[in-house]
Amino acid sequence: MSHRPNRLYLSSDALVANWRALARLSGVAACGAAVKADGYGLGARAVVERLIGAGCRDLFVATWAEADGLADLADAAGVSLVVLHGLREADLPMLGSLPKVRPVLSTAAQVARWRDAAPGRPCDVMVDTGMNRLGIAPGEIVAGLLDGVDVDTLMSHLACADEPAHAMNEAQRARFAALAGRTAARRMSLANSAGIALGADYHFDLTRPGLALYGGVPAAGLTGAICPVATIAAEVLQCRVVRAGETVGYNATWRAAVDTPVAIVNLGYADGYRRALSDRGCAFAGDAPLPVIGRVSMDLLALDARAAAVREGDWVRFDDDLVHVAAASGVSQYELLTGLGQRYERHWS
Repeated sequence: MSHRPNRLYLSSDALVANWRALARLSGVAACGAAVKADGYGLGARAVVERLIGAGCRDLFVATWAEADGLADLADAAGVSLVVLHGLREADLPMLGSLPKVRPVLSTAAQVARWRDAAPGRPCDVMVDTGMNRLGIAPGEIVAGLLDGVDVDTLMSHLACADEPAHAMNEAQRARFAALAGRTAARRMSLANSAGIALGADYHFDLTRPGLALYGGVPAAGLTGAICPVATIAAEVLQCRVVRAGETVGYNATWRAAVDTPVAIVNLGYADGYRRALSDRGCAFAGDAPLPVIGRVSMDLLALDARAAAVREGDWVRFDDDLVHVAAASGVSQYELLTGLGQRYERHWS
C-alpha cells in the first residue's frame, strides 16, 4: 500500500469516452489530442497510451522536451507527434533523436531555420488569424514564405471559441478559410475543444481538443457530452469537535455557530487544491457533502463533518465537476487541471 496520503483517481473509460464523443462531434474531420502540460496534469504517458488505443492519431505537445518523453509511444503506434511551440535555435540538437516529430513553425525565422536544418522534412505551420499570439501573418503566406516547404498541417487558434456568439469566431474562421489552396498543406486545423462545439464550418480537416478530453466543459455545446476524468481523494488525519464560537484555520475566517465535528485532511494548495476554494470547496464521504471550512493551507484543509461520521484514517473524495469547482473558486478549469501536483498517487481504472 502506498505511503502517499492523497490520490488522484483517473478513469480510462471517461477519457476514452470523451475523445470518442469529440471525434463524433468533429464529423468528417480527424480528431487529435492536446497532451501538453503532462497530459493536462493527469500524466502524459498514461493519457497517450489510452488515447492511441482509442484511435487517436494526432498528438500535440508544447515543447521538444515534452515530445522527447512521448516519442517512443508515438513511434511504436505510428502516430503523429507535433510540437506547438515551433523550433528554437536551442531545439536543433533534438532533430536527430526525434526524426518523426514535427514542429509548428510560427515565424519567418523558424521557417528559415527549418529549411536549413531539415530540408524536405515535413512540418506544420501556425498562422495568426487575429489572436495575436503565435503565428505567421496570412500576408506572409500569400507572399510565398512557405513556397517549397513540406507542410503537413496549416493551423490557427481561436481566441474566443468559449463565447459562441463572439464576432471574432467567424472573423477568424473566414480568414483561415481564405488560405485554403494557398499552400501545399495537406490538412487545415482550427478548432480546439470549444471550437468543435461551434459546428462543422470550424472543423476543417483536423480538430485539436484539449480540456474537454480531461473532463472540462469550455462551452455549453459540450454539456452532457463530457464526463469527469479525475477525482481527488485525501486521507483524514485528525477529527475534532470545534466548540461554538471557536475558529478554524489561518486568520480565523470560519467560526463555529454550533459545536461542529471537523475533519482535518491531508490536502492543500501545494497539491493544486486551490486556496481560492477556502470556504467554497466541497468533499464527499459517500454521498454526504463535507464543505471546506476556513482557509485552505499549503498541506491541510478542514471539512465540516456534520453530514457524515468521519474518522481518522478515512478517505474522502472531492468535487470532480470542473465547471462547479471553477465557478466556486473563480479559477479556470484549465488551471485547476494543470495545477495538480506530483504528490498524488495516480490510480487509473
